[in-house]
Amino acid sequence: MSRERTVPVIHLVGAGPGDPELLTVKAIRAIRQATVLLVDDLVGPGVLRYARHSARIVEVGKRGGCASTPQAFIERLMAAEAARGERVVRLKGGDPFVFGRGGEEVAHLRALGFEVEVVNGITAGLAAATSIGVPLTHRDHAHGVLFITGHARSDSRAAAIDWPSIAAAAAGGITVVVYMGIATTEALQAGLASRLAGATPIAIVQNASLPGQRHAICRLDTLAAVVAEKRFCAPAIIVVGDVVRAAAALATPAEWTDPAPAHAA
Repeated sequence: MSRERTVPVIHLVGAGPGDPELLTVKAIRAIRQATVLLVDDLVGPGVLRYARHSARIVEVGKRGGCASTPQAFIERLMAAEAARGERVVRLKGGDPFVFGRGGEEVAHLRALGFEVEVVNGITAGLAAATSIGVPLTHRDHAHGVLFITGHARSDSRAAAIDWPSIAAAAAGGITVVVYMGIATTEALQAGLASRLAGATPIAIVQNASLPGQRHAICRLDTLAAVVAEKRFCAPAIIVVGDVVRAAAALATPAEWTDPAPAHAA
């Protein structure tokens, strides 16, 4: 009597914004069962406390503008380890399907005959806003939210980022949450200024949910200057819209940030 061949299952697990207390129960269960974990740079260090001692941890960092593990190598490694019988978890910061390349990995692995289970995580845009008291939607201020990347791939089939259209959405009551936008704040500011007032409130949150979290609240017309002066860097989230006034109302004067005035020579 022949045995049925078991199809290996690979898990893509969202590790959330960094704080291990924001992991889902399902994510913790998958991490505990893994024998091999492929871990992104943006996974909070406390998350790995749930991994078994015998698990093999493979760091496969991917960070814009930095040396990164090639995507094709990561996909080959997941497939090879699963084919050997390992219980493979691809551990990603935030959510695998929100700017996490999860869609690419699922398509590749399923084409090779693997089963893939995706475990959602709290995405950084939501965690960043919540950490400073900003609701992404509000009946009086915003009837929707738009998650957008701050830069597009040069070889992507998708169109370049249409900042004027995004600004029009924001003017119509949509909160705009920008991922990976710190390196392109000048273009972002200029694009949004085509349809939004210079006084539009902006929040910048770096390292959301982690002990080193920093944030600033400013106006659209000072965004690039504030990012430069305060030396914000990735990973950071930019939130645009009237909902940011909720944070501004709670902020101390030092938290509502304008660039330092230029001194006369």
